[in-house]
Amino acid sequence: MIPPDSWRPSSGLTLEPNARRAVISQAGCIALLAGPGAGKTETLAQRADFLLRTGVCPYPKRILAISFKKDASENLKERAAKRCGRELAARFDSYTFHAFGKRLIDIFRTALKGPDQLDEDYTVGDHRLPRSQITFKEMVPLANEVLDQCAAARNAIRSTYSDVFLDEFQDCTDAQYTLVLNAFQGSGARIIAVGDTKQKIMGWAGALEGIFLKFEEDFRATPLNLYQNFRSLHRIRRVHNRMVRDIDPEAAVPDDQIALDEGEVAWESFDDDEAEAEWAADSILLWNEQGVPFSQIAFLCNNQPHLYALKIMSVLSEHGIPFRNEQEIQDLSAEPLFCLIVDFLLVLLGDAEPDAWERLQGILGDESGEGSSKLRDWDRFLRSGRSEIRKTRTFRKGWTLIEAMLMKLGTEAIRSLSHDYENEARRTEILGNIKAHIETGFDNNADPLESLKSIGGVDAVRILTIHKCKGLEFHTVIVQGVETQTFWGEEEAAGCAFFVAISRARKRLVTTTSEFREKLPGANRYWSQQRTPHQRFLGYVESEAGGTL
Repeated sequence: MIPPDSWRPSSGLTLEPNARRAVISQAGCIALLAGPGAGKTETLAQRADFLLRTGVCPYPKRILAISFKKDASENLKERAAKRCGRELAARFDSYTFHAFGKRLIDIFRTALKGPDQLDEDYTVGDHRLPRSQITFKEMVPLANEVLDQCAAARNAIRSTYSDVFLDEFQDCTDAQYTLVLNAFQGSGARIIAVGDTKQKIMGWAGALEGIFLKFEEDFRATPLNLYQNFRSLHRIRRVHNRMVRDIDPEAAVPDDQIALDEGEVAWESFDDDEAEAEWAADSILLWNEQGVPFSQIAFLCNNQPHLYALKIMSVLSEHGIPFRNEQEIQDLSAEPLFCLIVDFLLVLLGDAEPDAWERLQGILGDESGEGSSKLRDWDRFLRSGRSEIRKTRTFRKGWTLIEAMLMKLGTEAIRSLSHDYENEARRTEILGNIKAHIETGFDNNADPLESLKSIGGVDAVRILTIHKCKGLEFHTVIVQGVETQTFWGEEEAAGCAFFVAISRARKRLVTTTSEFREKLPGANRYWSQQRTPHQRFLGYVESEAGGTL
């Protein structure tokens, strides 16, 4: 054991100020909000290392980590073991909510009474059978019933765990949050809830929303924000950091930690939006020739992409540049099930789609152990499907193969893709939306493969609003129209939107302004054709403009 004051992050990592506060906290609960690339999983792994190596989590106490997906749960367990070693990590229990619920049911099953009683050899299936089978979605409610009825169960949990990690907490349902309350409210356990509220990513001015606000109130948690995007190169991070100094000065990192001259930041100004559109097309073609995939280039509008990006899309079409207007496909692209189906079809229809196969393989099975035979079985299935669909490239054949793939994959695996899929009605609704959207890429299209690449964003420039880009990241990001007429309204909300936009870029960030934007059909009476740069936002960018990749 080492004294807490002597602890240093493992692997030589330098933590940003708020991350360090969260990691070395020895009392109380923490609500930690962070965006993509801010190192949420690493922060939890470092906290496990701190608690176990310093004895702040004293033997025989344990740490409980709860995630939403099995792979996230396993990843966190493995990351913690790498930081503190296998021996100490043996006291780190990592479950999904459902796995934790089932563990409670298995141990304290006899606390269930009346119609909830279960036999010792009960199973989990698609239908409820008295005493012998429960459904997947009943695990958490029944675990709550155990804790409600059995003081011994509550005491056992509370005496076992001194610390609790709640990962991706923004997705917590009422039943899952009730489980946290039943198990730990008033117990004195140190709980850290980590996630991204997505609606207000940075929780500006300490404001939390929804489940995070409730957690803060119920557990008297201290709210902290992680602002730094460690996936971005240093020039871009310095733009972020300048904004952070205005938002939350104590959370800014020292300049010498992000002093390298790497990455590209630019402000491009134009006389009118037609010149902006021509520049965008020429630049995108050049970047693609230099090796940046179209799918790694995003064009962000603060609002109304059907107006602001109309000329851009027209010029992209003239140049033969594939693009995808996210406004048209709504939220399907964010659905794991949609991505799974598109990748499946790409593998069947394409001659060489290694990226799609790699993503598909990550869902179908592992490369070693039992997974190797599983993958060989899937390989045979895919070969057979490829042969069938190439005889008749119709949507009917394609959807028949999709249904066969989903049946082979199994309901449990599909549920694990998103907690939203636990509800059969919701799952059916999403599948129906996917079916309707993909159908347009087959019978009415001479080349369904190219259509699928565009639909799935596999090889297409993404055109989307800042609201829809939350949770995404790209090699190159163009933030269009950084003008007072575009980023208007409440100053805090506008600043949050701009921060989200610039945080999506990993290696190249470009902002644009135009002195004139034509009022197109559909624009309301507030549309201003004469434009002025947003000096405050562009001030963060202008000081870093320049540099090459």
